[in-house]
Amino acid sequence: MADRYTIIDMPAAIAKQERPTVTLWNRLEGRPRTVNFERAVRFEIRDALWMLTRQWQSGEFEGEDSGSPVSAQMQVAFTRLTRFQPGVGPYEDFENKLPLETRVEHQPVAFDLSGNKVALDLRVMLGRRWLKMVSNIADYSDAFIGKYKIDLPDPTRREDAPICAHPEVWQNFAAVAQRTMDGAALYQYLVADSTRHPYDGIPALDAHKPALDLAGQQFVSWVRRLLTQPATAQNPSWRPARFEHQFSCAAPTADGEVVYTADEYHHGTLDWHSFDIDPNAQAGTSPATTADPRKFLNREMIPVPLTYAGMPHPRWWTIEDSQTNFGEIRPDTTDLAKLLFVEFGLVYSNDWFIVPFTLAAGSIARVRRLVVTNVFGEKFLIEAAGRGPDDAWQRWSVFTVNIKGRDLAEADPSLLLLPTVPKVQESPPLEEVLMMRDEMANMVWGIEKTIQAPDGRGKSGGNAARETRAYFERLLAAAGVAPNPPALVNEATIRYQIMTSVPENWIPFIPVRARGSEREIELQRASMPRILEGDVSPVVKVRPRTTLLRVGLDQSTPQSYLIPEEEIPREGLLVTRSFQRTRWTDGKVFVWLGVRKRVGRGEGSSGLAFDQIVPK
Repeated sequence: MADRYTIIDMPAAIAKQERPTVTLWNRLEGRPRTVNFERAVRFEIRDALWMLTRQWQSGEFEGEDSGSPVSAQMQVAFTRLTRFQPGVGPYEDFENKLPLETRVEHQPVAFDLSGNKVALDLRVMLGRRWLKMVSNIADYSDAFIGKYKIDLPDPTRREDAPICAHPEVWQNFAAVAQRTMDGAALYQYLVADSTRHPYDGIPALDAHKPALDLAGQQFVSWVRRLLTQPATAQNPSWRPARFEHQFSCAAPTADGEVVYTADEYHHGTLDWHSFDIDPNAQAGTSPATTADPRKFLNREMIPVPLTYAGMPHPRWWTIEDSQTNFGEIRPDTTDLAKLLFVEFGLVYSNDWFIVPFTLAAGSIARVRRLVVTNVFGEKFLIEAAGRGPDDAWQRWSVFTVNIKGRDLAEADPSLLLLPTVPKVQESPPLEEVLMMRDEMANMVWGIEKTIQAPDGRGKSGGNAARETRAYFERLLAAAGVAPNPPALVNEATIRYQIMTSVPENWIPFIPVRARGSEREIELQRASMPRILEGDVSPVVKVRPRTTLLRVGLDQSTPQSYLIPEEEIPREGLLVTRSFQRTRWTDGKVFVWLGVRKRVGRGEGSSGLAFDQIVPK
């Protein structure tokens, strides 16, 4: 009986592919069988045929009818971003004098909150700066400290609870009260009206007034350089109902203009992936700008091979740097991205070339023509890999921007190079709010995990809530208010409880019907009552202490705060507000207040319940 595994005619069997065999490997790694690696690292070779078989095994003898590129001729058309629109406001000129993140994210710095002075650290710093600036003119320190003083909080007043309820905050205010100038008060006075003078209400000599006016202008400019703030009371690009920024940028093109819109920017990493092209938007670029909208650059360069750390060497028997151990990469069958990355690193690592091209920040570039010449003198016209319909499901590209709408539009292969920075330093959060769903209570809670204390530092919201309640209880005890008398003694083993309580840093959001809709639901900010044992005064509503949740409360006519129901997913949201700092291309430093939105921690329960029968 003939052996079924014996091949009589090997060339015929290979040509017909009678038996499936693996005849090609892209990587071979030796595995020593002993603990001692001394002999293994010698790499002893005694048989030249063994070397030839290994080369055949890894496909080294497979011929390719291609040559390496030696030159590339490019024609690039580019334009510049000229218009910027924050939110739904009017378009304005686009400027590269500051990073785009700063212009989009900057929030106003709150010096007053609910009628109380906050940001003590900034107030003291600005005051010291002003006194230092006017020290060369005359000694007006006592006059300015008396005019713009920091009052000492009264521990017996309910209105001073945000300061006096927290011992460390009260100590900071007591240390500088009546001794240090409030520089923020002077700054707010000067910027409110351009006709005001810093010496208003100060017995200054007429000879010193011009120098004081000049110092006032320099002081205002210094504060604006120190902290980048919006010109209005609120950043127009900020959408508090969705905890996101919305803005647009536009540039002139040969056909008119192109508008890039960012509808949901919240993660703090601003780049091309934050934008979509809106073909229906109109930025209104001026005719002078669209007269010559496109500029062309023709370059001829030498392509260079793409290299990266740990890259497998293309030549056989070449020692690698061992910075990346590809043998330890163990992708699962569903890890398509990891499998593609490994295949790129092992099989196609030496098939990529780079053609350097320098562009200015804030520009839009499009390769109109790319002709590559190889070592055989052949010329090839290279087309964009992401060409074709924008909505084609087979299309996959990187660094290209999607086009809004469902119409069959041609993909835009342009490269959007934004004036952004690679690194932004972030301070510890001044405010941190956790938006959490509570299905048992059928509502959403805004948990103030971190609040900005009046002295300017971040403070635990839970600790601040407990200290505030204890402060009001001490005021009642000091006023001689006794708690309610105990209930009548009886033999009942149960009692009726109207409702349970939650910490004061838990702000409720209740579902309401959306305006103008019969089916959509919105989440409206509500409040919990502060009920103190023995307090006969009117019940006070607990208000949020973070600017993130105080939307509409500090206006002359308080407004309700509504959040679309779909904005709070099951996993919740974690919203933080902190200082951001970066350095721009000209060396200037920019500091601003920014907001970040991240994924929350899932659902939770507050324990809030009504009409309960509980054990006595």
